[in-house]
Amino acid sequence: MSKETRLVYSTESGRIRSDSTPIALENPAESVCRVRREVKGRGGKEATVIWDVPGGPDALTALAKRLKQRLGTGGSAKDGQIVIQGNRVDAVLEALKAWGVKAMKAGG
Repeated sequence: MSKETRLVYSTESGRIRSDSTPIALENPAESVCRVRREVKGRGGKEATVIWDVPGGPDALTALAKRLKQRLGTGGSAKDGQIVIQGNRVDAVLEALKAWGVKAMKAGG
């Protein structure tokens, strides 16, 4: 049983818990995250890469965890980048915007 035992979904009213709480990052107004889709060097598989995330390694790991939970997909956070499995650029941009993190699409 998890520590959070509050109701998050009800068949009568739908989703109860809001996932739009802002993320606390260092100097979020001064930097912009970049998001792009990559295939090269991944055996033909698509991946969404986020870099230039404000904050340190702890903020990077926390943001990666939250993104993976929201999107329901796998990924990793290392070398200053977050890698999400699949082509999820639009969903990542939408999630970052909802959390108050400035992000822009990079590449084509």
